Amino acid sequence: MKAFGQWLARWWTVFVPIVGIVVLVAFWTVELQPLAVALIAVVLAGTVLAAVQHAEVVAHRVGEPFGSLVLAVAVTIIEVALIVTLMTTGKDSATLARDTVFSAVMITMNGIVGLSLLLSASRRETTTFNAQGSGAALGTVTAMATLTMVLPTFTEATPGPEFSPSQLTFAAIASVLLYGMFVFTQTFAHRDFFLPVSPKGKPLSDDEETHADAPSNRTALISVGLLLVALVAVVGLAKLESTPIERAVTGIGLPQSFVGVIIALLVLLPEGIAASKAARRNRMQTSLNLALGSAIASIGLTIPAIAVASIWLPGPLHLGLGSSQIVLLMLTVVISILTIMPGQAARIKGGIHLIIFAAFIFLSIAP
Repeated sequence: MKAFGQWLARWWTVFVPIVGIVVLVAFWTVELQPLAVALIAVVLAGTVLAAVQHAEVVAHRVGEPFGSLVLAVAVTIIEVALIVTLMTTGKDSATLARDTVFSAVMITMNGIVGLSLLLSASRRETTTFNAQGSGAALGTVTAMATLTMVLPTFTEATPGPEFSPSQLTFAAIASVLLYGMFVFTQTFAHRDFFLPVSPKGKPLSDDEETHADAPSNRTALISVGLLLVALVAVVGLAKLESTPIERAVTGIGLPQSFVGVIIALLVLLPEGIAASKAARRNRMQTSLNLALGSAIASIGLTIPAIAVASIWLPGPLHLGLGSSQIVLLMLTVVISILTIMPGQAARIKGGIHLIIFAAFIFLSIAP
């Protein structure tokens, strides 16, 4: 029994993505019954966890901040695929992209950041990070969110919270440029801004970090392949679950926009787990890289992809936020500035972010 447990602990990340693909193929054209929905949900959760493990192997091999970038791009691919597939088949798809991207921003900047701050500062008075790198990430998120989700509410070219075709094109190009500038800054121009820092605020070099030896190239390549398999399985299984999710949301009496919240929670589960693990190891900068990097990737990759997809997708594309959502976004930005700019934060800052996250969830349920 002990031997089986050791074998399972070693190989489950290999078999679970394959099982995910098998389940996906088996149920793709089948009318789902409640037992099948439950089975798919379990396999989906296991596949997401396997994707986290393989992404962490790849991240460990390439090092920071490239590792955070790998995971952020991976989960954003899932998000884009889910949004596009649901917009082609789901109801009330006009606001789905906006609801999902806004949810991703609130989850990362309040939920993941707040939890990470609490975990990192749980055994010490404060937690330390690099204000220059995190500040650059926060500025990028703020600019992207304002240009793509606040402006459409106030533009006059088209009625409603919708961009005109030329405005949508500009917003998509601006998002790509901002994302490219941030990635260049993070990985080349000022890579040291995004490295974990010591309690004195100095970047840690690779030999100062206490971690296991980096995996071999062969192990990393195998994890890349299994990560791709896991991502395909997650997207497909989530697509199978989309109709039951929409029915459940409607049956409970929740707003249809809550589907976007569920999608964002699902695709950001890997980021949340990885950021929490980093925070427990007192690597708060890595947690911030994951959280803010995911928010940036969510806007910078999703909005351009949806803009291109809108050429053939039916119906309008409403990106403009409502008044309460704008208030929550602005409150998040102000609190994030107060959290990040000192370069260190106490547990109370984590609590404040989590309260804002709770307000977001509550207002999503009872707008």
